Amino acid sequence: MQKIIPHLWFDKEAVEAAEFYVSLFKNSRIINTTKITGTPSGDSETIDFQLADLKFTAISAGPYFKHNPSVALMVACGEKAEVDRLYNSLSPGGKVLMPLGEYPFSRYYAWVEDKYGISWQLMLVDNIEEHEKIKPVLLFAGDVCGQAEDAIDYYVSVFKQSNKGLINHYTGEEANDKRARINYGEVNLNGNKFIVMDHGYGGDFSFNEAFSFMILCKDQEEIDYFWNKLSFVPEAEQCGWVKDQFGLSWQIVPESMNKLLFEGSEAEKNRVTEAFLKMKKFDLATLEKARLG
Repeated sequence: MQKIIPHLWFDKEAVEAAEFYVSLFKNSRIINTTKITGTPSGDSETIDFQLADLKFTAISAGPYFKHNPSVALMVACGEKAEVDRLYNSLSPGGKVLMPLGEYPFSRYYAWVEDKYGISWQLMLVDNIEEHEKIKPVLLFAGDVCGQAEDAIDYYVSVFKQSNKGLINHYTGEEANDKRARINYGEVNLNGNKFIVMDHGYGGDFSFNEAFSFMILCKDQEEIDYFWNKLSFVPEAEQCGWVKDQFGLSWQIVPESMNKLLFEGSEAEKNRVTEAFLKMKKFDLATLEKARLG
């Protein structure tokens, strides 16, 4: 089971965006759509979907958070034609952050922001079978520029069965911002692979709740463990959400969350929703009591 689920926040476009993304990649599908009623954002629509081998969740919950390049999705492509196809599909209505072409780190690469605000790094790779199709990219910019390698080390200490991969450092005058330390890093967190790097120009954006990561926990003990390790901003604690010391948002939720929220009678679902909306850290015993009434 995928332990960490990338979570995308939209105003009203979650289902539309998910269906668009699924149309672009092989072995992709919509898993299910659901609606949470009575939230502070009103009725919120959620959708679970899969792109290649990576599962995602998206939510339409109001215009409160805006996507930026601090978190992107890197796509490994085995042929130039695939890079071109994705570039031509994802760039209309969005922005080109790095134009399609050859770079010192890639024979063929582009970085685009699509019409929904999600950033994509499209890269031609050799030996495509050795690469995960899609990997999240964490770009440490603004106040946390220079802390990418510290974050890798911390996340490896938090997530069991994790390891630090290839790390490449900026050399000489390569980075305009002297705080920047690594221009490429890899980390495997419980089987979920991430790319992590410092912004060579410092950047003027930062992580926010628009792109977060859900951690599926098997029991209350695991919820407590991740909460204690990752919550560093008390005012950000709400309904399972926390922010770590680098500003990255996580959602610490039970594996059974969909069952708790969406199974049972309307009365049961309403009681559980009312209970969890009052919580910071999820209390499974209290949620079960609410469900039973």
